[in-house]
Amino acid sequence: MIIGYTAGVYDLFHIGHLNLLRNAKGMCDKLIVGVTIDELVLYKGKKAIIPWIDRAEIVRSIKYVDSVIPQNDMDKLKICKKLKANILFVGDDWYESQEWKKYDNEFEIEDIKIIYFPYTKGVSSTQITKALNSVRL
Repeated sequence: MIIGYTAGVYDLFHIGHLNLLRNAKGMCDKLIVGVTIDELVLYKGKKAIIPWIDRAEIVRSIKYVDSVIPQNDMDKLKICKKLKANILFVGDDWYESQEWKKYDNEFEIEDIKIIYFPYTKGVSSTQITKALNSVRL
């Protein structure tokens, strides 16, 4: 059985999130999704608009997702090993970054493949938030 893992905040869920989950499920038998807890969202200096429990339920309700867990820290290798995941799925905005070059090497040693999916053009949670803020009074 091929187990896949991906994680994200999934605040203001959009078509890019759905595309990633659909594509990931197509490459594994079981897809486990980590939804970032509210406290961890703060590390980016951001605050989730939708509380964790609601974001987790939204993601859990998607037919491509087999299981949802809280993402309590940023150590993706640790959680992949714990889940016995064969593949980690991430957006390609991380590809070739210093942090992910290190991850690539660590994951290769553990025989866990990293698959980078292209971001859906023109869609991001940041852009949606900016658009909403510009029309709110």
